[in-house]
Amino acid sequence: MLERASVQEHAKSSELAISASGLTKTFKTRRGSITAVDDLSLQVSPGETYGLIGPDGAGKTTTVRVILGLLTRTAGESSILGFDSMNDTYEIRQRVGYIAQQNVLPADMTVMENMKFFAGIQGMSKQDQIRRIPELLEFAGLSNFTGRLAGKLSGGMKKKLALACCLIHEPQVVLLDEPTLGVDPVSRREFWNLLGNLRAERGLTIFVNTPYMDEAERCTQIGLIYAGRLIARGAPAEIKAMVPGHVIEFTPTDSTPALRRISGMEGVFEVQTYGERLHVFVDDVSRRKPEIEAALATEGIAHNELRPVEIRMEEAFISLVQRQNQIAAKAQAQSSNPLAWKAASGGVS
Repeated sequence: MLERASVQEHAKSSELAISASGLTKTFKTRRGSITAVDDLSLQVSPGETYGLIGPDGAGKTTTVRVILGLLTRTAGESSILGFDSMNDTYEIRQRVGYIAQQNVLPADMTVMENMKFFAGIQGMSKQDQIRRIPELLEFAGLSNFTGRLAGKLSGGMKKKLALACCLIHEPQVVLLDEPTLGVDPVSRREFWNLLGNLRAERGLTIFVNTPYMDEAERCTQIGLIYAGRLIARGAPAEIKAMVPGHVIEFTPTDSTPALRRISGMEGVFEVQTYGERLHVFVDDVSRRKPEIEAALATEGIAHNELRPVEIRMEEAFISLVQRQNQIAAKAQAQSSNPLAWKAASGGVS
């Protein structure tokens, strides 16, 4: 534990808001060990909005809990504002706001009572509460609902109240674990507008977990996590640029034979399905579009107009996951039978 006199100097000297290096978390079960976070490394600079993006079960919540010091780590290092997650939990909790995935607001307390309750937990004086609470209620749009029970609030309003409560002690860093899960689209947008205001007006560092790929576009930096591993990191535009080619979108009358016919064509990198629509990744739109149209016509498959579309984060994530699975499959095949792999690759005569 750091000495009190050096705590403030230590926090100021840290160049990173959040850091993890080789972070690993393994759980022991009756059937053996499960690695929820696998050799994960990330860095978040002060003032960034960092999104840890991935599907359910990818390891997002475990990562946040280990970084916060709520779970012990199996290996690696992790810190917030230079304070170690395992050894400096008191200093971290003084400077960090946290919204858990599950609602922790006492349902039988009003909005105002919740604010005062969490202010008390943080040890705020009455004078500071009188100054801070009205500011946060106004910020969250809850000034007219101070007497309403938390249990009677809508899902979106509960999230806003949780955000206001986690900001009560004026933290430098805020960690949010899937804060918009189960919330309607309008409330999701309003919540992200609040986060944008926090970053723009107050310079807060925001770390958010989410399974929603569209929310990644609102982050300054993102990490894509899959099966406990960080498979890509960078700004949203950089992540999408990792996927080769351009996307052609169309809707065939029968997607199964269309998918079968197009896959493997020259210049086609991959095909993704979105309901009845197909997204075809090609090297050259002007060249491959007429070739795809001709191939579909040969099979008698009708379709609407083929049109180029911008690649989205969801498409990039799926493509990068498929690439990761292919690499893993090749590595497994090589390790299980290296001679056969070399022979298939032309490495053994």
